Amino acid sequence: MAEAPARTRLTPSIESTPQRDSGPLPTARSRWRYRITVSVLLVLALGFAVGHVAWDNPMPFGTPEFWIIARLRATTVLVMLIVAACQALATVSFQTVTSNRIITPSIMGFEALFVAVQTAAVYFFGVAGLTMLTGLPQFVLQVAVMVGLSLALYGWLLSGRYGNVQIMLLIGIVIGGGLASISSFMRRMLTPSEFDVLTARMFGSMSSADPAYFPVAIPLCLLAGALLLWRSRRLDVVALGRDASINLGLNHRREMMQTLFLVSILMAVSTALVGPMTFLGFLVATLAYQFAETHDHRRVFPVAVLIGFVVLSGAYFTMKNVFYAQGVVSIIIELVGGSVFLVVILRKGRL
Repeated sequence: MAEAPARTRLTPSIESTPQRDSGPLPTARSRWRYRITVSVLLVLALGFAVGHVAWDNPMPFGTPEFWIIARLRATTVLVMLIVAACQALATVSFQTVTSNRIITPSIMGFEALFVAVQTAAVYFFGVAGLTMLTGLPQFVLQVAVMVGLSLALYGWLLSGRYGNVQIMLLIGIVIGGGLASISSFMRRMLTPSEFDVLTARMFGSMSSADPAYFPVAIPLCLLAGALLLWRSRRLDVVALGRDASINLGLNHRREMMQTLFLVSILMAVSTALVGPMTFLGFLVATLAYQFAETHDHRRVFPVAVLIGFVVLSGAYFTMKNVFYAQGVVSIIIELVGGSVFLVVILRKGRL
């Protein structure tokens, strides 16, 4: 009598299955991919930074004149790093507390307020009005006004029985639109020369940042950024939603208020330092989630900051040394960021 054929073993062996854990990067492959992504971004960031400082330097390497030019260029690199950190950390945190990957802090009217202040200065005092807004005390005042108004808006709209994020965002859009309309009206009343000077000021420019602002801008950026990184685990819980956060023992409203306060500081510093950069934060946050492949803020934040710096420094280096048009960097970033914004909306089909 013939023996029955042996049954095929259908269950895979333990050795053949990939090891997984419960962390944000559960497999060894995902962890290696994250390390490779961060390493590549670091290399690109260092390469663009060194290239911007040393490339096409007219003086011989090592001479005192070479280092003078290098220090001047290093100031621009530092500005790019500050703006990249502010925009990246603020946008990722803002999208977390609002539970929406489309909107950015710019929707709350920071840039509209900045434009309105600059336009009003030229409207009432002429070109000399811009000089009145230049200086460390004026910089501190602009940051304080933007943070104060945003906190008043948050405290009013997120308090009370019917306070919610949706109403806050809608009113922020209305306020931003109203300020933009007032600014547009005042610009129509300016002379051609005043209009040209003001228009040049309205575009975000790394070269327009004054190093005298660094003693205030750098500590504020480091403090707010460090607090957001320290609160990253709380942001992971906030991302689960209001009900889940409360069930896990978190005061959802307090966490939102504290996060929005830090976001206000970062956005105010970035806007007052270089001007409006509307779609930079959205572009950086969108790419950060794609490259990090995780929702853990401790890992998304570094990737977002590196991407922001690579985008800014890479665009500046390319436009300056290839097309000799470094002044249009912000325009290119806004164009690319706006295009990505439209693509994401069309793919999602909703806000």
